[in-house]
Amino acid sequence: MTDTAVLRWLCLLVPIALTAVLWRRPSRRLAGAALLSFLAAFVGIGVANQVAMAAGWWRYEVPHGVFVGVPLDLWLGWALLWGPVPLLVRHRVPVWVVVLSCGWLDVLVMPRLDGLVHLNHHWLYGELVALVLAVVPAVLLGRWTVDRSRLTGRVILQLVTFTGLLLWLIPSAVMAQGDGDWNHLVEDPVWRVSIILQLMALAAVPALSAVVEFAVRGRGTPYPWDPPSELVTTGPYAYVANPMQLSAVLMLGLLAAGTHSWSLAVATVGTVAFAKFVADPHERSELVTRLGEQWQAYDRQVRPWIVRRTPYAAEASTLYLSETCTICRQTRGLVEHSQPVDLVLSAAEDTVAGLRRALYVGPDGLQASGVAAVARGLEHSGPGWAYLGWLIRLPLVRPLLQLLLDGMGGGPRQLPTLKER
Repeated sequence: MTDTAVLRWLCLLVPIALTAVLWRRPSRRLAGAALLSFLAAFVGIGVANQVAMAAGWWRYEVPHGVFVGVPLDLWLGWALLWGPVPLLVRHRVPVWVVVLSCGWLDVLVMPRLDGLVHLNHHWLYGELVALVLAVVPAVLLGRWTVDRSRLTGRVILQLVTFTGLLLWLIPSAVMAQGDGDWNHLVEDPVWRVSIILQLMALAAVPALSAVVEFAVRGRGTPYPWDPPSELVTTGPYAYVANPMQLSAVLMLGLLAAGTHSWSLAVATVGTVAFAKFVADPHERSELVTRLGEQWQAYDRQVRPWIVRRTPYAAEASTLYLSETCTICRQTRGLVEHSQPVDLVLSAAEDTVAGLRRALYVGPDGLQASGVAAVARGLEHSGPGWAYLGWLIRLPLVRPLLQLLLDGMGGGPRQLPTLKER
C-alpha cells in the first residue's frame, strides 16, 4: 500500500473511530443534532474547497475516489471532525475555542498530507474560508438544535444546508454517474437559462413559505429531529401536506432540464416514488402517534401531493381594514373579489383602538400588519391568490414591498373615531 493510500485511510478511519468512541448512547435530539452538524460541515467543506481550488490556494493530487474535485474519504473525515465530534465532546465549550482548535489542527495536518494535497503559498486564506463556511455553521447549528434555541438561526442554517444538498451535491452525484453537465447552465442560450432559473425561483416560494410557517406558527423547523411543537395547517399547509417536497421535485425537474440530464430527471421521479410509498407512510405513522386526532382530521382533508382548491381551516380569521382610507377600501374590494374562505373582513375604525395599519388576526392569535396582513388574507382565497400571499410574505420581499407602499401613500395613518366619522 502506498503512502498516499495510507494517508487517505487514516483521514477517514481516525475521525470514524473518534466519533464511535464519543457516541455513548446520545439522546434522540443529540443524535439528530450530530447528523445535522455533519451535513452542515459536509456542505460547507465542499463549498470552501471549490473556492480554494478556483483561487489556486490548493489542489488535490489523487486520480481516484474524487467527487467534485475533492477526495471523498478526506471530505467525509473532515466533516466528522468539524461537525459531530465537537458536539459530542462537549457542546458547552465556547464556539471560538472550537473554531480555533479545528483551525489549529488543520494547520498542523494539512502540510503533512504530501502526495494527497498540494498547498499554495496563500493556502491559509482557504483555511480561513473553510472555518467560516464549515466549522462555524456546523457548531452553531448543532448546539442550537440540542438547546432548542435561536430558532431563526436554526432555520436559516438548515435552509442553507439542505439547499446545498438538494441543488448542488445530489445533482452533482447523479450527473457524475449518468449524463448532464453544469456547464449547460453557462453555455446554453441566455433566454433558456433565464427562464429555467426564474421558474426554479417561483417553484421555491411554497417551500420557503412553509419553512417560515413552521417557525412562526409551530416554533420549529422542517428537520425531523427538530419539528414544530404543534401541527401546522396554515400557509402552504392549508392546501397541500407536502409543500417542501413538492417544491423540491419541481426544482429538481427544472434543474434536470437546465443541465440536460436524463439521469437527474429519472432520479426526480424516483424521489417522488420514494416519498409517496416510503417516507409518507412513515411520517404519517409518526404524526398519528404524536398528534393523534388533530393530525387525522387534517390528513383526511389535505393530500400530500394534490393541491386543494380551497384552504383547510378549522376556525375563521379576521382581517381589519379601514373604511375611511381609499387604498384600504380598494384593498378590501380586491380581497372580497378573491372570495376568501373562513375570513371575516371588519372595519378597523369600529373594532380595534389605535390601529394604524391593516391587521390580520388568526385563530391561534397570530397577528400580521400592513402588507403582510393583506397577504395573509389572500391565503384564504384559493391556491393562486394564496401563492401571491406567500410570495409577498417572504422575509426579503415583504419589507421591500412595505417600504414601496409607504412611499406611495400606503403607510400608517391615524384612523378617525366613530364621532369624527
